[in-house]
Amino acid sequence: MIDLRSDTVTKPCSGMRAAMNNAEVGDDVYGEDPTVNRLEALAADMTGMEAGLFCSSGTQSNLLALMSHCARGDEYIVGQQAHTYKYEAGGAAVLGSIQPQPLELEPDGTLDLARVERAIKPDDFHFARTRLLCLENTQGGKVLPMAYLEKAEAFARKKGLKFHLDGARIFNAAVKLGTTTKEIATHFDSVSICLSKGLGAPVGSVLCAGRSQITEARRWRKMLGGGMRQAGILAAAGIYALENNIQRLDQDHDNAARLEQGLAGINALEIAPGSVQTNMVFVRVKRRATALAGFMEKRGIVMDKGDDLRLVTHLNVSSKDIDTVITAFKEFYK
Repeated sequence: MIDLRSDTVTKPCSGMRAAMNNAEVGDDVYGEDPTVNRLEALAADMTGMEAGLFCSSGTQSNLLALMSHCARGDEYIVGQQAHTYKYEAGGAAVLGSIQPQPLELEPDGTLDLARVERAIKPDDFHFARTRLLCLENTQGGKVLPMAYLEKAEAFARKKGLKFHLDGARIFNAAVKLGTTTKEIATHFDSVSICLSKGLGAPVGSVLCAGRSQITEARRWRKMLGGGMRQAGILAAAGIYALENNIQRLDQDHDNAARLEQGLAGINALEIAPGSVQTNMVFVRVKRRATALAGFMEKRGIVMDKGDDLRLVTHLNVSSKDIDTVITAFKEFYK
């Protein structure tokens, strides 16, 4: 099957499975799993942070960031379509008693800082206390410009806000920009990096931040049931991913561009010009959307259903697969 639903569907390669099989383990709740410790140190170094915390998912690592930055009754400002607000089951509000203040994103995936400023609550007991600004990189496959991150950091410091990055696809952003994750992460107080998307690990994210914040986040992780024992088996996959699967992300970007070009000539499909920057192609299906998914599935291609498609390339999708997908679209709309 050619699965274009998400880069979360990737499967560990033989080298990653071997690393997992051979992992040295201990009890991580006691801090004694050497492979987990190595992963956390590696992620912290790659982001320029003091410490890291291995988490079961990006949802958990983002929640731990919010709960260690904010107290009950505090507020965080976030994009309306951002993962930390829209796709994480309302955890910040339900489990952290943290109020979200969502704002519409700009077309390039940024938040208008003037709009953010207007959303910051006055220092008045009638209002929640605005404590945190959250961004996501990439946002809908779009890379946040480095100049914007610099301005956003200066803005957050001036306003006394903490600054968190949901860096689920920070490595895609770094490869696209030709820079390092450390250069991106340096603007933030905390960064969540995901191992189980484009990097191909079967599970896990790492929250990277200052040492005191990670100590606080570790306590919250335990409370949320995230204390894993011999987790080095999973951490080994993350180490393999960080050491082997970052630079190859440009292949996914090339395949996404190839897919965009191949679909551009089909009148029934609409792709916004210049919208494909990394590994995502967003397609508006103008006719026969209901029958399209079934047609594709019969040809071994799995994708989202509906009028608006997100087609995601990843390490289990080859350039030959992209040609197969393009041919199938053209066959359907001939």
